[in-house]
Amino acid sequence: MFKQTAEVVIIGGGISGVAIAYNLAKKGVKDIVVIEREYLTSGATGRCGAGVRQQWGTEMNCLMAKFSCDFFENATEELQYDGNIEFKQGGYLILSSTENEHEQFKKNVQLQNSLGIPSKLLTLDEAKEIVPFLDTDGLVSATYCEKDGHLNPFHTTQAYADAAKRLGVKIYTFTKVTGIIAENGKIKGVKTTRGDIATNIVINAAGGYAQNIAKMVGVELPLFSERHQILVTEQIEPILGPMVMSFSLNLYCQQAPHGAFLMGRSDEGEPRDLRVTSGWHFLEEMAKTITKVLPPLRDLRFLRQWAGLYNMSPDRQPIYGAVDEVEGFYVAAGFSGHGFMLAPATGVLMAELILGEDTTLPIDMLHVNRFEQGKLIFEPSVV
Repeated sequence: MFKQTAEVVIIGGGISGVAIAYNLAKKGVKDIVVIEREYLTSGATGRCGAGVRQQWGTEMNCLMAKFSCDFFENATEELQYDGNIEFKQGGYLILSSTENEHEQFKKNVQLQNSLGIPSKLLTLDEAKEIVPFLDTDGLVSATYCEKDGHLNPFHTTQAYADAAKRLGVKIYTFTKVTGIIAENGKIKGVKTTRGDIATNIVINAAGGYAQNIAKMVGVELPLFSERHQILVTEQIEPILGPMVMSFSLNLYCQQAPHGAFLMGRSDEGEPRDLRVTSGWHFLEEMAKTITKVLPPLRDLRFLRQWAGLYNMSPDRQPIYGAVDEVEGFYVAAGFSGHGFMLAPATGVLMAELILGEDTTLPIDMLHVNRFEQGKLIFEPSVV
């Protein structure tokens, strides 16, 4: 039977939404509903590269990523999952191609090490010890962290969802939110294709649709959704341990446990709407970029490509917390391609914010008001 009342309604059945639900339920909130327009992971979560790295250039992102990576190491036990989230800690090898980037990497590693992240600055010879077929022509240096890795986004999300349901959370899939009821500046309920739910708290974890959900209560979030594509090759025997990544060369590539290579890049001029089609331009540019750095990949056949939505904020950092305009309306969005890897931190921090607790990590600077105040956060380490 479809619930008609709830203490909390979470919009979005990706990993962020179910992680928030689990953490709220774990803290004793008894009446939580998650609404997903299609199936769990049907949005950005199920279309992402699913990499997890701690090698960031700001303390805040390092701390959130470390928190999340530590959780993933024990997630199967913590969430009592019957399956396997397939956490492969093969490391991230991040390449620099300019002297300026090399100098930034020095600062990054110093910061990361001070926070307990075991990253290292490598020479090109040391990088080739990790990936022997790496073409170092045009490169300057690299960094490496063995604790970074890759997960299965479907199993990881399901693990959270199953754990949340055991704690009493109701998850409604194939249910669309058609409106949000607000009276006198306060949340009163959610309208869906299966009926209305009375509630005083709504959490917008809708990923690529977050700005559309916010408009339902008259809130204009400074977000837009942008198509990002991934190319997948045929499966071969394992030859690449770490994720290979470069910010300046605009690429990331990893070999999944089943043997296929997954790779992606950003492209200027990508449509800023909700389309998730694939295009030839990406395929051509991706092939040129990756085969220069990893030459053996030129012999592989590509099988397919897909696209998902990056929900982008002006500074490429997420928005966490309540909005001033409507009491009871919370946002966890704008992850700009990093929502999956930060999900464990998102779940804990949003639960703490909603319950009025001190947050485990300092995230006041991630409130939506930072954009009006001109307090944007510069992160040097993003593709």
